[in-house]
Amino acid sequence: MTRDIAAEIREEIRQFQPQTIRKNVGEVMYLADGVAFVDGLSDVMYNEVVLFPNGAHGFALNLEEDHVGVVLLGDTSGIKSGDKVETSGQLLSVPVGNGLLGRVINATGEPLDSKGSVHASERYPIERIAHGIMSRQPISRPLQTGILAIDAMIPIGRGQRELIIGDRATGKSTLAIDTILNQTQINRQGLESGDPAFRPVYSIYVAIGQKNSSIARTIQMLEETGSMAFTIVVAASASENPADQYIAPYTGCAIGEWFMEHGMDALVIYDDLSKHAIAYRQISLILKRPAGREAYPGDVFYLHSRLLERAACLNADAGGGSLTALPIIETQAGDVAAYIPTNVISITDGQIFLDTDLFNRGIRPAISVGISVSRVGSAAQTKAFKQVASKLKLELGQYYELAAFAQFGSELDTQTQQRLDRGARIVELFKQPASQPLSFEKQILLLWSIQQGYGDTLPVHTLNTMMTSLITFFESQYPELLQALHQQRSIDKTLEEQLHNGLKAWQPSTASPMT
Repeated sequence: MTRDIAAEIREEIRQFQPQTIRKNVGEVMYLADGVAFVDGLSDVMYNEVVLFPNGAHGFALNLEEDHVGVVLLGDTSGIKSGDKVETSGQLLSVPVGNGLLGRVINATGEPLDSKGSVHASERYPIERIAHGIMSRQPISRPLQTGILAIDAMIPIGRGQRELIIGDRATGKSTLAIDTILNQTQINRQGLESGDPAFRPVYSIYVAIGQKNSSIARTIQMLEETGSMAFTIVVAASASENPADQYIAPYTGCAIGEWFMEHGMDALVIYDDLSKHAIAYRQISLILKRPAGREAYPGDVFYLHSRLLERAACLNADAGGGSLTALPIIETQAGDVAAYIPTNVISITDGQIFLDTDLFNRGIRPAISVGISVSRVGSAAQTKAFKQVASKLKLELGQYYELAAFAQFGSELDTQTQQRLDRGARIVELFKQPASQPLSFEKQILLLWSIQQGYGDTLPVHTLNTMMTSLITFFESQYPELLQALHQQRSIDKTLEEQLHNGLKAWQPSTASPMT
């Protein structure tokens, strides 16, 4: 049985916003690849839902003097020239609320899973003005990714916009998914503790222009790990029309804003905005908007800025919630100076660049220290991370620089050799398998042991294995010490002494600090 989407929209409008709806009737002049050019809609609003016969619908994107360009959504096969259309009186909106948790929806908020209809108490328009400066507060609370290299060197705070950028198949989506998995671990631990001050982070994953099989694998992983209980997936696959890919990130952002404005913390991942820009370029060219650099329309910068500016950390008067954004951009041959990458870099609060050469050398996650940065920095780190990781980025940067010169010389002075040895161990320490995020206390344990020199006597190729055994040893022999690290979030003299004793008991013969 064919669904009458137009009737459903009318019912949703009546349910959520009962009011007298003005109607404006027009006629389809002609169609052009997902866009209908309509005559007679003299009273239509920008982004207003336009209803077509046979249950089809779209939204007004081009308001010209003599016609309106309506971008079509869903199945458009039944639309033809001469069809009568009418305005709905409402802007394009999506359902929001806790009822979406655990669900997979499309760009218009309709369910794609087999869990029945979506239950939502409110609808938010997909396009909203970002909160002003007076509603915001400085970013100070960390959002732990569970990825050691990021949490130590490129910290992300709740309310931040941190770009993940790199070539195809360098692990960009893996970083984002691992961040969701880590939020699940933290949420479970926090809720089980019964701490009234604990606030879980709810995740929204927006898949734009991906293969259906890739999206299905991601959903399966989230289901198997129990992460879907705290996650919403918005899917606009490559098989969908460009309009769905265009509005998908705005849908995810609107859902995240509901959590933020109700005093909760949310994380939204846009995977990825390169395909989003391509979809918008296709729509714009069909709408006959003037093309500029790389054939993108002139407002492509505004396309992403109005999306990412909606991420915020609100103050107490505005609800105190936060929305963290992790946009993903795909580069071509590492060219971060291309049009779309430079646009998004200038909008965000830092970037994590994944280098293809590092990835091919087996350094994964393949984070390039040189051009990766967090403009929030240590303001979003706990005291413990500041104590153990303040010099790591500098040491790693020096290592890569020295390693490039050391290959041309045969003899090195003692200080240079020590820096190279320490840098090689840090690189090895930061290697982390996919889908295995580390908890806060385990990260602090590993970083502190390296900082104190306990790994300097270990062969570099065995360091990662030995660090894994170190975690296992502390989990079995010193669980109360890990718990103290988790609760205190800093290392005092008592904890420092206990850590020394634990590390000496772990491997006194091969893992003692160098003098």
